[in-house]
Order: sequence, then structure tokens, then C-alpha cells
Amino acid sequence: MAQTEKRVFDSEEDLAVSLAKYIAHLSDQFAKNKGLFTVVLSGGSLIECLRKLVEPPYVDSIDWSIWHIFWLDESAVPKTHVDSNYKLAYDGFLSKVPIPLGNVYAIDDTLSAEGAAEEYEARLKHLVNSKVIDISAKSGFPKFDLNLLGMGPDAHVASLFPGHPLLKENKKWVTFIKDSPKPPPERITLTFPVINSSDYIALVVPGDAQADAVSIALGGGNPPTADETLPVQRVAPEGLLTWFLDKDAASKL
Repeated sequence: MAQTEKRVFDSEEDLAVSLAKYIAHLSDQFAKNKGLFTVVLSGGSLIECLRKLVEPPYVDSIDWSIWHIFWLDESAVPKTHVDSNYKLAYDGFLSKVPIPLGNVYAIDDTLSAEGAAEEYEARLKHLVNSKVIDISAKSGFPKFDLNLLGMGPDAHVASLFPGHPLLKENKKWVTFIKDSPKPPPERITLTFPVINSSDYIALVVPGDAQADAVSIALGGGNPPTADETLPVQRVAPEGLLTWFLDKDAASKL
């Protein structure tokens, strides 16, 4: 069972301040211990919650040269498209910090969803071979240092949706979906064995739209169907899972 901690804040602003401090601490820790820091970004509200990292003191104090950036999931759209998680991350975060361009591993937007998933998995395997990404001794899947997850109102994480067969994918590192219930329909996503091999996971969930899902995941509320585990309930890293909630998201706990 993963170690889990829950942090609830009076406002989304307080959440963002605490999240920056948490990430900066981990960055310093991994800088000292292994000289690089592998970070997985997601879309949605997560990037907005990272905004304190691009301000003093963190923008100046963090050693950005050791960061390596990956994506949890991506829409099968061009990088310039409004639905692109790359565009979201670039506009709100990556364009404002000096992470080396060669350390930013975007999902290929010139390929089909299936092709992009295969290419991303091959690239991750190359980065394992070159010792940028660790392999989990426990699972045999790639082990990222920090995975920054958001969650949808339906409790989906990445592009892994309630009741979808991909929830049970346990061989591939990266896969694709062509029938996403949330548009756009075609997406690329890391799988749960990869997500759960992470050393640290932050589940960053502001807003009352997620309150029901938070209640089910953390407060013992009832899932929509009795035999269904919500995607977020499958999140269980090898290290520490920290929930970052504002009081609206936690209002039904």
C-alpha cells in the first residue's frame, strides 16, 4: 500500500504556494542524490497550479538544468492546438524557466495516436538505457522521480477513464485511446504500471467540480457502481502519494 498524505488548503492560491515549495524541495533532494530530476506533467488545471515555480524565489533557486520533462498524456493534435498539453505546459511553465530544450520530451504530434504511443515508449526505453530514467526494481517499469497528476470530475487520471479497458493495461508503458469520453477522442497516455512505479506522486486537485470524486477516493464515499474502482483509486506509487486539495475540492470529506 502506498504511503498517502493529504494536504487541504483554504484557497487555490495557498495550494499553489505549497506545491511550489514541495516541488522545489524534491528538486533539491534529487539534485544532491542523483544529479537529475525526472518530472511528468499533465494537463488540465495542473499547469496553472505550478505558477509559483516561475516566480522568485524558486525561479532563481532551483537548478533547472537537472530537470527532464515528460508528459503523462497528450491529445493527438498539433502542438499549436488549444487541446495540446504541450502547448499548455509551454505557455504556462516551460517558456518561463531555463530547462534545457534537449531535456523536454514531448510526444510526437506528427504521428497517429497509435504511432505516437509506440514512438514515445521507444524513446522512454532509450532514455532508460542511457540512464536518464530509472527502472523500478519492483515492477520492471520506468520509475519517474515525480509524477504531477490532475484529476477530472469523473475521477479520471491521465487519459485513463472510468470503466475503460485501458485501466487494466499492464504490459505497455505507453498506450493510446481512440474513444475518449472527453474530447478530443484520440489521446496518448502512460499506463498505470508506469504511473505507479513513480517515486513521488502529487495529485493536484483544486475546485468543487472534483469534490464528489475526492469524497469517494479519500472519504469512503460510494463509487457510481458498486463493483467499479475509479481510476484515481488505482493511483498507488512505490513511494509517497500527496494529495493537494483546496477546501472546495475537500468540501465533501
